Amino acid sequence: MTTATAATTTWTPYEIHPAGLGIDATARALTAHLADTAAVDRLLTEHQALVFRGFGLTPDTLGPVLDLLLRNRLAYVHGNSPRTKVGDNLYTSTEYPAEFTISMHNELSYAESWPTRLAFFCQQAPETGGATPVVDGVRWLESLDPEVREAFAPGVRYTQNLHDGLGLGKSWQDTFETGDRAEVEAYLNGTGADWHWRADGGLHISQLRPATVVHPQTGREVWFNQADQWHPASLGDETAAALAGLLPPEELPQYVTLADGSPIPDAYVLQVRDRGLENAVDVDWATGDLMVIDNMAVGHGRRPFTGPRRVLVAMTD
Repeated sequence: MTTATAATTTWTPYEIHPAGLGIDATARALTAHLADTAAVDRLLTEHQALVFRGFGLTPDTLGPVLDLLLRNRLAYVHGNSPRTKVGDNLYTSTEYPAEFTISMHNELSYAESWPTRLAFFCQQAPETGGATPVVDGVRWLESLDPEVREAFAPGVRYTQNLHDGLGLGKSWQDTFETGDRAEVEAYLNGTGADWHWRADGGLHISQLRPATVVHPQTGREVWFNQADQWHPASLGDETAAALAGLLPPEELPQYVTLADGSPIPDAYVLQVRDRGLENAVDVDWATGDLMVIDNMAVGHGRRPFTGPRRVLVAMTD
């Protein structure tokens, strides 16, 4: 544990510029450089997050770059955050009000399967703020008090109540990108989740997932769950917080407990949320920047911002 802590205290994403590579500052040159996919894979494993700056990327030139970095682009199936699909498995980043912070998390860590890497493309940088903070999962885990780590060790149980097109939170149709119940059932039957259709046409899902995982390449244990984001105590949106005070936990659009079903103390989830943000490194955006992260090794979030901001997200297995 001591060695891992020392190795992560100075961690930052690795920035890549045209001059450093000795290539032209163009999307075409970057695409040619990324053709050595094995070298890029090794670099990402070593640094956990890569930031490409100064290549003049645009939505029109982004596709070939993503095809090399994300070789099997995934749909955002079973995703819980609001976002819009804008291309070939390319989405807007979470459409959450600009004045709020999005806390640190690993994408789809609550699901049976999750993407191994994510790419973020800045189509339009905001006037102020709007950084994407990233945090090393080992450092995040080791920053937590022993009693918190012990409580989470058996895992966490996530609960979703997805409406049938009219209600709070996301519908099951939007969540699974289909209106076919049979497709949803086939997906859920392969996840080990407990689920049932509600009388009102909605869908109830409960699933036990780990709180930490061991990275398959590095062998490092990392914090890997979204308990704080699913817990009412950490809601920053006043409307959502008020809703949590009106509805019983089991009726909320999403809720989380400890593995045995007992409530997670508010103090625990607030510690998880706050220490993730405290240990994060902000990646400030310029239009045309691209960041790729190892989704298991690194958590990400969003800082508040002013002015229009458009960051697009894609993922791969």
